[in-house]
Amino acid sequence: MVIKKTQTVKYKPHRRQKNFVKLNDEMVSQYIIDNPDFFIRNAAQIERMRVPHPVRGIISLPEWHMARQRNKINQLESEITMLMEHASANELLFNQLMKLQFDLIKAKDVDELIVSLKNWAKDLGLNGAYLYLFDDKWLLSAPSSYHHLALNSLQFDFIRVRHLQYSQFYLGQLNTTELDFLLPQHGYVGSVALSLFGQFGDLGLLMFTSPDPQHYQVGQGTLLLEKVSEILPILIEKWIMRKK
Repeated sequence: MVIKKTQTVKYKPHRRQKNFVKLNDEMVSQYIIDNPDFFIRNAAQIERMRVPHPVRGIISLPEWHMARQRNKINQLESEITMLMEHASANELLFNQLMKLQFDLIKAKDVDELIVSLKNWAKDLGLNGAYLYLFDDKWLLSAPSSYHHLALNSLQFDFIRVRHLQYSQFYLGQLNTTELDFLLPQHGYVGSVALSLFGQFGDLGLLMFTSPDPQHYQVGQGTLLLEKVSEILPILIEKWIMRKK
């Protein structure tokens, strides 16, 4: 009788491989958002945490949080202060504009209108104000008594192209050639504000001059110039006829 030997095969169980997930900032942040009581449950550990600080080296997490809160408060205070300063500046701007508009409306002719502009400019510490009308848009030749206000629009183009090609306003300095063209008898002029008026900037030019080279600078607001330039053509047409 033949006895068959049977071999028992032992199966070795496979070792389970542990899957490790590498955490990143987004995952940690999302976990904290999903578990708002995390800091309550781990208050003791939170107090022992240390974070780098650019000045003090290492500080506790609560100290770091308080420092961030102080920075936010300081930033908010600065923003509130800036808003208050803007509000005060806007109130001053509004009052100045209302005074000028009232004086311009009271003017009986163009000469009085120009005098109002000059007086207003001097009250602001400026050298003066100058009004020019483009001769191709207004009837300024004799017998008109306002021919001295005429400005040749073609001859003015070298200033328009250099300073007013993309805007109806220019704040800054003019070179000697430009000043000689606009102000043949000018003294020292530090900086100027130029404002074209008319829908397309084709009716005339308003100019303010300052002895301070830094008084008018590129990038400053032009709201005041815009409002004055809007009312000028309406008033001037009371005394000077437009060309058809």
